[in-house]
Parts: sequence; structure tokens; C-alpha cells
Amino acid sequence: MSEQPRDDAPQERSGNRYRVSQWFAISTAILGAVTAIGMAAGVVAIVNLADARSLMVDHLDPASTAALRLSNALLNEESGVRGYALAGDESFLAPYRDGRIAEQRATQELRHLIDGTDLEEISADLAAVEARSREWREGYALPAIQRVRADGPDSARRPGVERGRRMFDRVRTALDRQQERIRSERAAGRQSLTEAATFLSASFAGIAILVIAALITTTIMLRRTVTLPIGSLARRVRRVAQGEFDRNVRSHGPRDIGDLASDIDSMRRRILLELASSREAHAQLDAQARDLERSNTELEQFAYVASHDLQEPLRKVASFCQLLEQRYKGQLDERGDQYIAFAVDGAKRMQQLINDLLAFSRVGRASGDLERVDLDEVLALALTSLGTAIEESGAVVESDPLPDVNGETSLLALVFQNLIGNAVKFRSEAAPGVRISVERKDGDWLFTCSDNGIGIEPEYADRIFVIFQRLHAKDEYAGTGIGLSMCRKIVEYHGGRIWLDTGDGAGTTFQFTLPALEETDDQPTAV
Repeated sequence: MSEQPRDDAPQERSGNRYRVSQWFAISTAILGAVTAIGMAAGVVAIVNLADARSLMVDHLDPASTAALRLSNALLNEESGVRGYALAGDESFLAPYRDGRIAEQRATQELRHLIDGTDLEEISADLAAVEARSREWREGYALPAIQRVRADGPDSARRPGVERGRRMFDRVRTALDRQQERIRSERAAGRQSLTEAATFLSASFAGIAILVIAALITTTIMLRRTVTLPIGSLARRVRRVAQGEFDRNVRSHGPRDIGDLASDIDSMRRRILLELASSREAHAQLDAQARDLERSNTELEQFAYVASHDLQEPLRKVASFCQLLEQRYKGQLDERGDQYIAFAVDGAKRMQQLINDLLAFSRVGRASGDLERVDLDEVLALALTSLGTAIEESGAVVESDPLPDVNGETSLLALVFQNLIGNAVKFRSEAAPGVRISVERKDGDWLFTCSDNGIGIEPEYADRIFVIFQRLHAKDEYAGTGIGLSMCRKIVEYHGGRIWLDTGDGAGTTFQFTLPALEETDDQPTAV
């Protein structure tokens, strides 16, 4: 099967495009610049508004009030002097004295308000008012008061009164000029305040428009340069992930997205190579599976032949050897009797070996589904099979209450039968004693089968579970060397494991596990 991609052009690295981080940096710079410009314009507008407001509130409005108080104070002075000149009553000088004090305060306040500002013309007008009022006071008011005190009120009717009026008219003119100047400055201040407020509003509106425009611009830019290429790449990757391995993965976005697409495409090509190799390996495995299936079929046929065709002539050989032994025993010499005994023993062992091999090959292959079994009944079945050997040896078998497990009764009975049978077979001089205990451990049942036999050296812990491996000569202990291999195969078939406990205790101790069922009331507790 061809795995060539639809487009064999090599994947190009996008080396002439910005990276995603650079596009984000550009967008951030644009937003930052717009924000800085907007903030600068806003600051200028706020400063202008604050200056215009400060000029109006802190200077021009108080200056207008102070100028009005100054005008009133001078008018009070003129009224007091004129009344005193006409009546000669000292009480008429009170407005003059109060006006004099108010004039000084108003002049001082007005000078304080216009000092340090750009209101030089108002300052010049104040100087003119001060000069005219000083001329009127020194040229008329003070001399008139002295004359009235010296000559009486009639002296005020002299022509000097007219001269004093003309001098105070100049004071009025200076005051009017000052008031007009202040009104003009206040009007200009109000105009500046209005313009500053308008500029501030326009600045905020412009800032909002600029920010919105920058956001829209950067959003469109990032969408075209980042979001859309990533989305396109994601769609291509998903199509590859869905099984279209022959489709190239490309991207026309920023450089690092293009590099990512190139890396993904390289990975896709490697996956294609691995897929081709995997398919080839699967084809080989399929062929091997077919060969194995054929071999298993041949083995099953061999087992059938061994269990039927080979058993019959073997039984004949064993039967006739036994007949020879019975009929001619004692009629031949010692060597002849020995030869016949060898033939009978070999035929029996061959028959037992064939039966054990057939039983070993059937474990987990020709059995039915696992079902719940009572291991106490399984143990009883094994003990029944070993009844003769147990009775002849005087063996004592003790057991804890055993749980229920999922398994096959006949196979699990073989496990107990082999372990207890080995304990009886490989016994010491004392009567065999076998102890079977069980405990719950990590979701499994742990079974321990210990005896007081001759024991097994720790270095043989793995060897004893290998088929046909024997630790003793066949003329010393009978057997085919399949029993423990059978136990391991049965236990592993049931989902557990079996091993030799190499502790320092006397005798032999085997342990094996079986998966535990869900907790029920009739299950034994750990002991």
C-alpha cells in the first residue's frame, strides 16, 4: 500500500515572517502608543482646565470682589470728608476712617491676588488707583479736615471743594478703568475655562475613539496574522488525527506557527513510516498467528493420537510385559527377571508420562468458563484422591476455612492434590504433617501450604516449576516432574501466581494467590 502524501513538495520553513510573540509585541506597542498619546492629551486638557479654573476661582473672582470693596472704601472716604466739611461734626469722619482701613485691606488683598500672575494690566490699574487716591487724600482730604478743624465748616465752602471733587473724579475714573479691566479679564477667563472644558471633553472622546480604533485594528491584525493561521493549522491537524495521514500540514501564518506546522508534518511523515512498518509487522504477526494456529491444530491432533492411538499399543506392551512377569517369574535367571521388570516399569512410566502431558496441555485450553467454587469442597476432593497415600503414610492434613473463588473445580483440585501429594511423597522419618492457611492481602487470597518434609534448597526455587525438572533420581522418588509445572500453569490460568517460600522454617512451604471475590458474609476473615 502506497503511503505517499498528496503533495510531495517539501515543507518550507517560514523564515521571513514575524513570530506570534512579535505580532503581539507590535499590537501591544500600537495600543501603548495610542494610550500614551491619549493620556498626554488628557493630561494637557486637565492641566488647561485646572489653570483656567484656578485663574477664575482663585484670582479673578476674588480680585473683582476686592476691587468692589476698594471702590466702596474710597467712596466712603469721599462721603465722610464731604460731610465733615459741610457740617464740621467729627462723627462724619467715621466713614472716612473706616473707609481708609477698608481701602488698605482691599488694596493689600488685591495686590496679593494679582501678584505672580499674568494680570499686569490690573496691577497697573491698581497702581493708578492708589496714585489718584493718594493725590486726592494729600491734595484735598487731609488739608480740608485741618481747615475745618481750624476755621469751622464755613471754610469748606471755599473754592477748594470744587477742586477736591475734580481730584476724586480722577479717582473714580481710575476705579472704573480697573473694574472694566477686571471684567474683561473675567470674561476672557470664562472663555478659557469653557474652551478648556470643551478641549477636555474632546480629548476624552478622541481617546475613546483612538482606543476603540486601535483595538479594532489590533484585533483584525491578530485575527489575520495569528488566529486564522492557528485555526487553519488546527483543522489540518484534526484531519490528520482523524486518519488522513497522507495530507500535508502547512501554515501561512507567523514564523513559529509555520515552524510548528513543519514539525507536525515531519511527525506525520514519521508516523507514516511507523505505520508502514507496523502494518508490515502486523502482516508478519498474522502469518505467524496462522502458523501458530496451524501448529496448535497439529498439536491437538497429536494429543488425540497420543491419547488414543498411542495409548492402545502402550497398554498392550504393558499388559504383555506384566503377563511375562507373572508367567515366567522364577523360571528365568535373575537377569531375565530384571529385564522383564525394567520393561514393565518403563511401560508404566511412559503411560503415566503421556497422561500427565495430556493433562498439562489441556489446562486453560479445553476448559469451560470459570465459575464460583467452594475451595473447602475442592480440598475434600483432592484428599479423596490421595486417600490411600494419606492412610498408608499416616499423614495429617489441617486447613483453615477456605474461601469461594472463581475457577474450575477439577483444576484447582489438582493444585491441592499435587502440593499435598508432594508433602506425602517427600516426607521425612516423621509422619507427614500438612498445614493449609489463607489470608486476605491486596485484593487476593494468599494460600500457604507447609509441611514437615525433607524441604527444598532455596537455589532450586525456580527450577522446580520447570516441566520435567527433577531434584531426585527417578528410582529414589517416583514421578514425571510435571506436578509443580501443572500447579503453576493452573494458578496463572486463574489469575494468580505460585512460589516457594524460602524462609528458614523446616520442611517445605508453597504459597500461591487467587483473585478474591467481592466481599460477602460467607467469606472467611484473614487469620
